[in-house]
Amino acid sequence: MTTRTKRWGGWAVLCAAVLVCALGGWSYAQARGDDTLSYAKSRDAALADGTRHLARLNSMDGGSEESVESGLTAWLAASTGPLRDRLEDSRTKDTAALTASGTTARGKVTDAALTALDERAGTAALIATVDVEVTPRTGEGGTERKRFEASLARTGDGWKVTALDALPVGSGT
Repeated sequence: MTTRTKRWGGWAVLCAAVLVCALGGWSYAQARGDDTLSYAKSRDAALADGTRHLARLNSMDGGSEESVESGLTAWLAASTGPLRDRLEDSRTKDTAALTASGTTARGKVTDAALTALDERAGTAALIATVDVEVTPRTGEGGTERKRFEASLARTGDGWKVTALDALPVGSGT
């Protein structure tokens, strides 16, 4: 092989490498500005926030008035809109009832999915299955499986629950 052939071969490899890098950069730039990427990020954030808040809204430590107050504050932090207003309105009554019962509940979302997402309006709908482990002050506890449909709204602090409806087992939703 001559020196001239080696030189042309080296230039060909260099040009191919530059072309591959340019195509990779162009592809990355296209994906970076893609609306579907933005939509996917919003979907993932709504699902993660909704799941976390749904578990919180199904959890309460009824061991003492302080723990009930802390739980109710967590409920308020997980909600917004009409749900938050209802929780605030019933806070005094809820504190007394939950403290008196002494029941502890721990919600764990076992499965969840968004059924709707409107990025522009900042709203989403979530369905989920929640296992709630209930431990009463006296008597035997157990785990209840519940299904919920939640409406979410985007706030400055992320997605929060605006409405929460229990779904009967066996419903078509």
